[in-house]
Amino acid sequence: MASMSFFSTRGGSVVTASQAILRGLAADGGLYVPAMFPQVTSDRIAALSGMGYTRRALEILALFLEDFSRPEIEKAVGAAYGEGRFDDPAVAPVKRLDDNTWVLELFHGPTLAFKDMALQLLPHLTRLSAEKNGEKREISILVATSGDTGKAALEGFRDVPGTSCTVFYPMDGVSDVQRMQMVTTGGNNTHVIAVKGNFDDAQTGVKDLFSSPEFVKNMDARGKALSSANSINFGRLVPQVVYYFSAYADLVAQGAIVSGDPVNFCVPTGNFGNILAGYYAREMGLPIHRLICASNRNNVLTDFFNSGIYSTHRLFYKTNSPSMDILVSSNLERLLFEAADRDGELVKTWMKLLRDCGSYSVGDQRRDWLNNTFWGGYADDHATVREIGTRFTHDHYLFDTHTAVAANVLRQYRDQKRDETPTVIVATANPYKFSRDVLSGIAGREAAQGLDAFACSEELERRTGVPMPAQVRGLRDLPVRHRTECDVSGMAQAVLNEFDK
Repeated sequence: MASMSFFSTRGGSVVTASQAILRGLAADGGLYVPAMFPQVTSDRIAALSGMGYTRRALEILALFLEDFSRPEIEKAVGAAYGEGRFDDPAVAPVKRLDDNTWVLELFHGPTLAFKDMALQLLPHLTRLSAEKNGEKREISILVATSGDTGKAALEGFRDVPGTSCTVFYPMDGVSDVQRMQMVTTGGNNTHVIAVKGNFDDAQTGVKDLFSSPEFVKNMDARGKALSSANSINFGRLVPQVVYYFSAYADLVAQGAIVSGDPVNFCVPTGNFGNILAGYYAREMGLPIHRLICASNRNNVLTDFFNSGIYSTHRLFYKTNSPSMDILVSSNLERLLFEAADRDGELVKTWMKLLRDCGSYSVGDQRRDWLNNTFWGGYADDHATVREIGTRFTHDHYLFDTHTAVAANVLRQYRDQKRDETPTVIVATANPYKFSRDVLSGIAGREAAQGLDAFACSEELERRTGVPMPAQVRGLRDLPVRHRTECDVSGMAQAVLNEFDK
């Protein structure tokens, strides 16, 4: 039987799963999508409740990665999620918040953020993909990060043979802990570059590098083949599908729902990859009623779902949930491909309008189609900090800023829609990654005044009794290894300089 094919969202190229993972971005600038959504029967979903996370991952990933053998996938997921890799044996545990709300904790990996769920696995898939396609050059990973992807990618690819990992982050657009996590990274194949701009500048710059014949030629001359660890890479997206099935299976196992019952997921999102994985799970048969898209003050997605118009003609805000400070949500292109009935030419037109004019409209009919599944809302910085305090006081649960955005938006959704479907809040980061704002949420802004990130973490631990992770506690003593900075226009040369050192 032929392996599942993957298409570009812009109508070009048909590739295998391993080729999609290896290339990251299609040659026409589009994103790879599966030719079809494999169906998971209700019986198979029910059976997942009796499995551990690695087995669940094997069952779901094997449906997409058809040019990988089951033993290959089993070995990869064992290496990614096996004993000791995550600080909770459940890997992605589901915790009860109240009678109708649960929290899916995706921050138990080595870098304390949900990006670990994919980026602990992707290096293994990348190396296998290179072998399957006879690629002898070093696989050079280029990543733009709004905070969490960068460290997770660096940690995942650090000292993996035959690879290197270069991360670009917005110089003033990440938290102190996020920056320290990146610039102290060890390994002989890691590079970290601060970009003088915001995340959208860095992300657009990385895409431009992939599509630059001159840059690709220069990297090839150095024996390097480009690939991506951003969620534009299908190898980043598909592991995220797993945890939606896993969360549902855990709710069944806990007796919170009966297999077949609908659930909602409320997801804090900026680049749209996390929530898109939930949409893919829904298309595969998982009984998801509504996907609630939670944004911060950079609420371009909220406006899109309300109006059908995507417009970047707006102010860009630096918020206390910096990983969501994004105006160009790359993964939305994959959803647009479905909204356009898989018409790549139409998607190409929308993306050209976005690049040239800063906006496009999908029309009322497609907007209504999207709103059958999605609902968009947002919370500003004040609401976010207030939510952290409220939830800790009433539910004794400590949210990071991004997850607090989701909790607040869920409140808004329930108030407006009167929908009491059991809902899972997708928790994306450990609160200690954003200790200053979390401390402000539970103790007032004066509690954090005059304190650096480490002192804020110590005070947060003292006031809440929630243990500070060892990864944060140890950051203070690590040496800074990466100090490179560049303008957006200098990203290509900065990469080449790193490799020529």
